[in-house]
Amino acid sequence: MKAAVLNAFGSPLAIENVPDPLLGTGEVIVDVVASRVLAYANEVLSGERKYLLELPVVPGPGAIGRIRATGPDATRLRPGDWVYCDPTVRSRDNALSPDIALQGLTAGSEGGLRLQRYFHDGAWAEQMRLPTENAVPIGDIDEKDAGRWCALGTLLVPYGGFLAVQLQAGEIALVNGATGSFGSAAVAVALAMGAQCVIATGRNEQALTELTRRFGARVRTVPMHGDEADDRARILQAAPGPIDCVLDILPPVASAMQVRTAVLAVRPHGRVVLMGGVGMQGGAGLDLPYPWMMRNGITLRGQWMYPPHAATLMAGLIRAGLVDLDHFEIAAFGLDRANEAVAHAAAHSGPFRMTVIQPR
Repeated sequence: MKAAVLNAFGSPLAIENVPDPLLGTGEVIVDVVASRVLAYANEVLSGERKYLLELPVVPGPGAIGRIRATGPDATRLRPGDWVYCDPTVRSRDNALSPDIALQGLTAGSEGGLRLQRYFHDGAWAEQMRLPTENAVPIGDIDEKDAGRWCALGTLLVPYGGFLAVQLQAGEIALVNGATGSFGSAAVAVALAMGAQCVIATGRNEQALTELTRRFGARVRTVPMHGDEADDRARILQAAPGPIDCVLDILPPVASAMQVRTAVLAVRPHGRVVLMGGVGMQGGAGLDLPYPWMMRNGITLRGQWMYPPHAATLMAGLIRAGLVDLDHFEIAAFGLDRANEAVAHAAAHSGPFRMTVIQPR
């Protein structure tokens, strides 16, 4: 089969003929129809992000495809079924603290490297092998819509955060960092889950205005100017009531002060989930007042990715029309143009913009 292969960090992807993946028990083989290209894929492939990724490798985290073959332990999946290929691969020998690797992207930890060495290659190929539980049925779709369904990979990240803090219908949610790909998706997800109102913060005022145009009065935007006290005051002024939960999804270039600005806006007994990249490139850590957290009963947790059942639920939200994939603007590239796709994703990232590779 044909695949895009990264042989060395900083080198272009090589389009090569590689052996077809071999099926094992507890696994499926999928014919890849479309796979998204992350906006920061160029930083991963260059080695700038220093992700744990053993080379050579076929990159590509997540895909939409059709089942080609299943192992003997699969009881529901059939050849031809449309599935989301979830890149979040978990070890099966520790249910409480599984090691996690993102197939085709990063091992995440030393333990995750052992997973990566087996489920090594990602989705930028005509076929891929993945654990049976990672092939999530999405129902019948038109093949021309496969690229748009790749938005699952973007939507699922903030959805995992809101599941972690148990966002309830009728609550007020704050999305801190709402102008990027994942932050804007978080606004859509919170609304789909029934949030009364979403407070969306960010530095890009044009992107904030677009969120209001796209989603209407349930979204209230707050441009962040960099003065912590003033920014927080304007957040509280914009909210129609006490803020029940905060999702921080700021990128690595943001500061811990920007995180604290939003965290300290949550109501007493409110919940906060951290999903962004602040601190990954160095800098000060997040400093929160101990007495405030203790006396106000604040719940603070980190969340990486999402639970295994999230993809099934998100597919249901899409099927119900609560999440509209038509919001996403798609730029599609064939496998032979994988390097162009990576460059395009870096240059054209932003809210509801997605670059995909279509191997077939």
